[in-house]
Amino acid sequence: MPSASDVIYYLIHFQELRSIIQWKIWHAPVHERNEEKESITLRKCFDLLELTSRSFSGVIQELHPELLVPVAVFYLILRGQDTIEDDMTISLDEKIPLLRNFYNILEKEGWNYEGNGPNEKDRELLVKFEVVVEEFRKVKPTYRTIIKDITQKMGNGMADYAANAEHNTNGVDTVEDYDLYCHYVAGLVGEGLTRLFVESGLANPALLERPHLQESMGQFLQKTNIIRDIREDADDKRRFWPKEIWSKHVDKFEDLFDPKNQAAALNCSSDMVLDALKHADECLFYLAGIKEQSVFNFAAIPQSMAIATLELVFRNPQVFQKNVKITKGQACRLMVQSAQNLQTVCDVFRVHTRKIHRKNTPKDPNFLQISIACAKVEQFIESIFPSQNPRAMIREQAPAADAAPAPQAAPSDPTKEAEARTEMMYLMIACFGTVIFISTIMIGVAWLLGARFDVAFDQVKQGSARIPAPDKAAEAVSRYDHGEL
Repeated sequence: MPSASDVIYYLIHFQELRSIIQWKIWHAPVHERNEEKESITLRKCFDLLELTSRSFSGVIQELHPELLVPVAVFYLILRGQDTIEDDMTISLDEKIPLLRNFYNILEKEGWNYEGNGPNEKDRELLVKFEVVVEEFRKVKPTYRTIIKDITQKMGNGMADYAANAEHNTNGVDTVEDYDLYCHYVAGLVGEGLTRLFVESGLANPALLERPHLQESMGQFLQKTNIIRDIREDADDKRRFWPKEIWSKHVDKFEDLFDPKNQAAALNCSSDMVLDALKHADECLFYLAGIKEQSVFNFAAIPQSMAIATLELVFRNPQVFQKNVKITKGQACRLMVQSAQNLQTVCDVFRVHTRKIHRKNTPKDPNFLQISIACAKVEQFIESIFPSQNPRAMIREQAPAADAAPAPQAAPSDPTKEAEARTEMMYLMIACFGTVIFISTIMIGVAWLLGARFDVAFDQVKQGSARIPAPDKAAEAVSRYDHGEL
């Protein structure tokens, strides 16, 4: 049941309510799961998918049948691995071997894990992980190879960071370290998904030749989440904003949350947004290589959510006080827009990039760089979907037209001129005929209802076209009324 505040909000923001209804009722999935043909363990996997991520669950379950199970299992495996890495209650002596060996665990029938803390939000996934292992073993060998390879790379990267005492104490140090961390937890996901897409024949193989594009897909999502979740991560004693960036604005990381340092904190968040924006145009370039609609939706919707979230957190002081998210209505609108084609996704990026540009202020040390980053996104969109400005085109063509000799008029065609006159005559007859027909009907109805046209004509003859007063009207009618016979 929606809360009273939600009801009031959507009554005021009716367009968002319309978007929710449009997505929930009129959205037609490209593909639908056939639950009748699914095994019990596979159904349990989709239940876990729904439990761990409602946003990803919807788009995953609409994927092409060829990729539905591999991608769902891939997501659950990486989510389980990430749950171990995030849980600060697990000792390093236990965590590091688990992360490094997680790719081999996928082959152990019946494996699950109950060592997470009681408050870990995705604990149930690992407690019931045997169903994920069972479905992984049924996936095509080529897909299993890709999933295991990415799981191994990600596990080793996570273990390296977990073993890094400096990282555990002071968080990420340099921007280079920040990029490497995002690569391990998100860039590798982009690589794995791209390999699955290409292997299934639903994406352009050229995407494998441009690893920076698949890397940007993951980095853009991860960096946006890190910017948005700063308050939540700080409460959990985790620091992902690199010291190289925040130390330019405050002395201590905790100073970002002091209202006295709001201006410095906002400039610091702008620095982080600038770092994320550099991936935006490459995400759009990547989407151009997707061949199949459901795969396009799966890849495009999270990116649209990310650019909208990036615009929401940009120079927003609430980021340092609470976890800021786009509303459900905004999310549904973005899903409706993104589940169409590349041009509509580009329109979403253009709209939110322009909003970022409007929020940008000259007081921000990164004012010029942010303006350039926004312009870079606009320039890329313009290069693939040029906008036509008639006024600008006329201005550009005017000097050439003035300099060029006047063209000779083409000889007229008497037959075409005669046809045009005939068509015009028929059009005028049709218009006048319609007016006369409607007027006749209106006058006839008025007469049947008792209209006294004789009185009206007499008044006009007497030179009075105005409506008479009630007593005058009664007197005029009485002169024509012969009474009862």
